[in-house]
Amino acid sequence: MSLLTLLDRTRTIAKPGFSRWMVPPAALCIHLCIGEAYAFSVFNLPMTKLIGIGRSAPSDWKLTQLGWIFSIAIFVLGVSAAAFGRWVEEGGPRKAMFTAGVCWASGFLVSALGVQIHQLWVVYLGYGVLGGLGLGIGYISPVSTLIKWFPDRPGMATGMAIMGFGGAAFIASPLSVWLMARFSTPTHIGVAESLICLGLTYLLFMLVGAAMIRVPPPGWKPQGYTAPTLNRRLVSNNDVYVYDAIKTPQFWLIWWVLCLNVTAGIGVLGQASAMSQEMFPGKVSVTAAAGFVGLLSLFNMLGRFLWASASDYIGRKNTYSSIFVLGTLLYCLVPWTGSTGRISLFVLCFVVILSMYGGGFATVPAYLRDMFGTRYVGAIHGWLITAWSAAGIFGPVLVNYVREYQIGHGVPKAQAYDVTMFVMAGLLVYRAALQSVRQARKSTLPFEATK
Repeated sequence: MSLLTLLDRTRTIAKPGFSRWMVPPAALCIHLCIGEAYAFSVFNLPMTKLIGIGRSAPSDWKLTQLGWIFSIAIFVLGVSAAAFGRWVEEGGPRKAMFTAGVCWASGFLVSALGVQIHQLWVVYLGYGVLGGLGLGIGYISPVSTLIKWFPDRPGMATGMAIMGFGGAAFIASPLSVWLMARFSTPTHIGVAESLICLGLTYLLFMLVGAAMIRVPPPGWKPQGYTAPTLNRRLVSNNDVYVYDAIKTPQFWLIWWVLCLNVTAGIGVLGQASAMSQEMFPGKVSVTAAAGFVGLLSLFNMLGRFLWASASDYIGRKNTYSSIFVLGTLLYCLVPWTGSTGRISLFVLCFVVILSMYGGGFATVPAYLRDMFGTRYVGAIHGWLITAWSAAGIFGPVLVNYVREYQIGHGVPKAQAYDVTMFVMAGLLVYRAALQSVRQARKSTLPFEATK
């Protein structure tokens, strides 16, 4: 039996008696691997000292240059999710997961080569482009599958599909630090070797997820499930074709809401390790900073499941409204925690912020399902992820260059992030205004025909 036959969609149709609860572990195998992207900041500071070892040498890479690795990966994530969304739906999740695993692992191996020969463009190509392809295809492949298996709890389903992505850094961050320590010598920082180990490990787990995944038979419904009576002002009763959906103003309002949501959080995630050390100099060690990144990842993961599940009960609108208000207050509070040296409160602010950041992410697919139906939700979600691509550039660039500008004008490193936090709060206020516009326009959904 050929590999292409094993990957074919027809080979993944579940047989009678298959438990739908076997699908979430398959999704987690993928998302717990590709979610390492949120822990990549652990490598940033060590990669500024590859030549100088103890401290940065003139020929070492700068932190602003390294920030582009993460930005390129997130940009390619969104582009590939949009470009391959229909292919994922038509080819099936197993083929998509296998492809994602190969791209993701290849990204690590090519990046390790770039580190070894000290060519940053090779790292951009590896982790940024190849890894970004794996991110995009892997991210959307389980989402529509789980929504189809859980029509009774779409918010919970998307939370399960995406929670692993948010929680991966809880494992990847300390693991990366341990690997670098194990491979480091007095004359060498073990970044390349660590990347190789991670890439091969992730490939193994992603192949396991691809082997486990199943799709429901045509017309399958959970036992005892009755479709709820829908309010047509708020929810579409039909499956809207992907290219019809992306022509609607509702889609683009959601796009901007997600873009601002991600911009407000992803810049912090991309530099979480360095930020915690610089805002509290001498008080936060490298190991503690890695633990902070891991803690953020844990709450990012929990928030994806809890907020998305809550949206099934309190509604998508109330879920986002809560996130907007609380997030704005906490971003405004962060500079004060830094100036007063309150590390515990600083950590508390960010774990709550990251829970809401993840929750906003995980609730979006359920919102798309409400508005555009189930059949094409994976492809539509793929197009929406281009908002993440844009934010993947805006967020890290905003944090990195505002920080560098402030330091260049005499602002101490411990205070260099203050302006950025207030900008993030402003983005959330603007996002809340877009949410209000979106709610006003939901009463005039322009599509009724099913394709």
